[in-house]
Amino acid sequence: MLEPDTDQQDRKNLAETLQQLRKAVGLSGERLAARAAMSQSKVSRIESGRALPSVADVECLLQALEVPSDARAEILSLARAANVEYASVRSSARKGIWRRQAELKSLAKASSVVRHFLPAIPSGLLQTREYARAVLTPGVEGRPARDIDRAIQARLDRQEVLNDESRRFYFLLTEQAARVKYAAADVMAAQLRHMTEASTRPNVDLAILPNSALVSEPPLNVFAVYDDRLVTVELFSGSVALRDYRDISYHLNVFEHFRERAVTGDQARDFLESVADEFTQQRA
Repeated sequence: MLEPDTDQQDRKNLAETLQQLRKAVGLSGERLAARAAMSQSKVSRIESGRALPSVADVECLLQALEVPSDARAEILSLARAANVEYASVRSSARKGIWRRQAELKSLAKASSVVRHFLPAIPSGLLQTREYARAVLTPGVEGRPARDIDRAIQARLDRQEVLNDESRRFYFLLTEQAARVKYAAADVMAAQLRHMTEASTRPNVDLAILPNSALVSEPPLNVFAVYDDRLVTVELFSGSVALRDYRDISYHLNVFEHFRERAVTGDQARDFLESVADEFTQQRA
C-alpha cells in the first residue's frame, strides 16, 4: 500500500519526467500547451509539480510530444501511480479526525453530483449525533484515539452541504448497512428514521440494496464518487483517493450495477421504517 511520502515522490517523478521530455524535443512550454490544447500556465504548474495532471492530461501531453508507444506506456503507468493517494487512519488521527470531515465537506461543495456506496454503514452526511458518537468511538484495539466531540461536530457541520439544492446526492446502502447494530436500539431506530426524512429532500436519492437482490459483484467496500473526477475508497486502515479516469469509470459502473437492483423512493423509505420498528420493539 502506498504511503504519503511515496505519493509525493511519484508526483515529483512525473513532473520532472514531463519537463525533461519537453526540453528533449526543443519545445517551449507555450508551444507544447498549444499542441496539447492546454493553457501555458497549466503546463507550467504540471512541470513544477504544483498541479497534479490527470491521466488524460498526461496522455494529451505525450501525444503532443510524439513520445514512442513503449515509453508512453511507462510514463502513463507513472501517472496512474501519482493519481493514487493513501491516507492512513493513524495519520488522520495525528492531524485530527475532524480535519478529514472538513476535507470531505470541501469535496462535496466542489461537486455537482456525489454518489455514496455504503455496504457497511450510512454516510456521515446522514448520521445523527448519537449514531455518529457510537461509530466514531474506538471499539477495536489499535484503532487510533480521536477528539470525539470535535469529530462529531465536524461531521454534523459537513451535513450543511445537503441544503444546497443545486447539488445532487445519491446514497446507496445495502440492507446490511441499515441493520448492523452499531448503537443502542433507540439510537438505531432514530438513525433509520432520520435517513427516511433525509430521503425526502429534493436533491437526495436514497436507495437500499436488499439481501434478496441477485448481484454479480460482491459489495466489498465503502466508496464515494465526486462528479467524474475523483473516487475515495474507505478501508479499515485508511482511505484511498483515485483520479485515473478508468478507476472512476469502473466505480461508476459498479454503483449503477447495484443501484439497478435496489429499491428507491417510497419502497426504500418503507424498508427503513420497518427496520426502525424492529429496533423500537427491541427497546420495548
